[in-house]
Amino acid sequence: VQLQASGGGLVQPGGSLRLSCAASGSPLDYYAIGWFRQAPGKEREGVSCISSRDGNTAYADSVKGRFTISRDNAKNTVYLQMNSLKPEDTAVYYCAAVISGNYCSVLRYEYDYWGQGTQVTVSS
Repeated sequence: VQLQASGGGLVQPGGSLRLSCAASGSPLDYYAIGWFRQAPGKEREGVSCISSRDGNTAYADSVKGRFTISRDNAKNTVYLQMNSLKPEDTAVYYCAAVISGNYCSVLRYEYDYWGQGTQVTVSS
């Protein structure tokens, strides 16, 4: 499966963005999808994930209540709605996939396929 992340940009603090992760080459139905981010000088960290079957989700504590992950298997796309953005959310955001069932993880080593990143900058 190939993944393409998009939707990043420059937004003011308190604003919103929706990231998309579009898959090609294979249906997304069998894959758990994770969103990760990497700020300059920092390690890549897990943000959120969604399982392949029941749509179980998980979030990093830093984004709970502000970010929402969802998937549209008919469009082979996973979304990350980001609200109430903060300057510390500034990073390159990546989506990743792994074949999985009713489980997902925000641990990057569990993922096999990665898309290119999309830059999110939160600044006034």
